[in-house]
Amino acid sequence: MKFGAHVSTAAPFSEAVIRAKDIGCECMQIFVNAPQRWNPVAIPEAEIENFVEKNKKENIKPIVIHSIYLINLASGNPFFYEASIKSLIDDMQKAKKIGALGVNFHVGSTKGKPFDEVVDKVVLACRNVLSAVPEGPQLILENSAGAGDIIGGKFSELGAIIKKVNSDRIKVCLDTAHAFGLGYNVATREGLKETLEEFDKEIGIDKLVCLHLNDSAVPWGSQRDRHADIGQGYIGLKGFDNIINHHTLKDLPGIIETPGNKGKSDIDNLKILRSLEKRT
Repeated sequence: MKFGAHVSTAAPFSEAVIRAKDIGCECMQIFVNAPQRWNPVAIPEAEIENFVEKNKKENIKPIVIHSIYLINLASGNPFFYEASIKSLIDDMQKAKKIGALGVNFHVGSTKGKPFDEVVDKVVLACRNVLSAVPEGPQLILENSAGAGDIIGGKFSELGAIIKKVNSDRIKVCLDTAHAFGLGYNVATREGLKETLEEFDKEIGIDKLVCLHLNDSAVPWGSQRDRHADIGQGYIGLKGFDNIINHHTLKDLPGIIETPGNKGKSDIDNLKILRSLEKRT
């Protein structure tokens, strides 16, 4: 498995490549827009070129862009709905320029409506984003922990969106902490097997292109989204041993979004994961 982390893109933008290399990333995730703002960030073309040139040397791949946190493709508010689409289009355009695998995003919330009433709105938005950037990067849905009305905790919901969008460029990132929080017991060998079987049934394992490797600070089935450092949560070291060495998952990129508690750093968390990896 290729291991990486979410890396800062604080100016200058191209330094993200060096930051990633310095902490031992083989792949990485970045923001290309301020995560809590609608207005897109203008990245100078020279910095985009510098980023690409630096990464020709360092070869950190794949790169995944994480969307802003405000996205809601199910919103009944016209401003939020259109702004979500525009933001994803901007992310996808930047992804194409830097050669990223795609844009990872949280679908949004039904705001109390049944999923069946909002799914077509989500599908239309995804199609609009893909058509605006007709070639190149993938649009990557992330599973949720299921809190409140958040879409995508159940694999069946992600599968329904993907089937309706009907594009080879719509994929999935599986977050281990979110899956565990929803009630998929990825911490045990048998639970992981059952989880991947359901994923394949509802979505298709060929749609899985990335993992977020996060331990869970909350118990199994709590439907809460709280990340912990690797081995410091309820999934634990044995759970991650199973996950990263599973024959279906071991060739995927694994990206940490860990909080760095109790003196832990991205370097520490990546070293722990690598220590668990079985070489063949």
